[in-house]
Amino acid sequence: MPGADMRPFHNISVLNSSFPSSVPPRPEVQTTSVYLVPSFKYVPFLPRVSFDSVEALAKGFLLPKKLHPAHEGLSPIHRDRLTRKEGYQGLLPGVQDVRDVLVLICGHTGRDARCGIMAPVLQTEFEDKLEMEGFDVLHGPVQVNLGDKQRLQGETGEGKTTARVGLISHIGGHKFAGNVIIYLPPDLKMGDEPHPLAGCGIWYGRVDPKNVEGIVKETILRGNVVADMFRGGIDAEHKMLRM
Repeated sequence: MPGADMRPFHNISVLNSSFPSSVPPRPEVQTTSVYLVPSFKYVPFLPRVSFDSVEALAKGFLLPKKLHPAHEGLSPIHRDRLTRKEGYQGLLPGVQDVRDVLVLICGHTGRDARCGIMAPVLQTEFEDKLEMEGFDVLHGPVQVNLGDKQRLQGETGEGKTTARVGLISHIGGHKFAGNVIIYLPPDLKMGDEPHPLAGCGIWYGRVDPKNVEGIVKETILRGNVVADMFRGGIDAEHKMLRM
């Protein structure tokens, strides 16, 4: 990200994941796909050698809409430069809303082996338990077909609620392995009603395989937070979620 536009009062964490990137329409152009949470946006094609695209990502999606009060002393021009410009969003083709439940499991092994050992086991367990509850667990890249109006036709679950389970890089606190963050999309339903945790991200620690079935039932299906594993969260308004 362009460092000149980033400030410590607008924290952004960049993590790698095991999710495969979407295949670009021009195979000679190498691209990376990006999930933005808790904004619940998916950027399918971010060219790896284009500073302009990274700038569009930062200025169109990552910068805040409103600055922290610590910036009140800046000039109007400087403040304007540090806020989001939605006009940049159109420079990135195929951006779409995330409608899959995302289960992100820390699989980092470089500093401590515990997450790396636990993560693949938890991934399999989450995939199995989600499928048992009727979710369509997606594994392949999001298929993006850009038409005249850049309309998308992604991989779907034929009417089922879809989910993706992936491993991510270090999120902190290996003593809390397994570390799991669950993002529930804003349009998620529970029956005919909005899901109680729609648009939220819930971070659990010390998750064992034996806990996965309960997490799927309580948090993903019923919208309840499991207090004894809760490490933190963010609500649908992008505010800290506390218990």
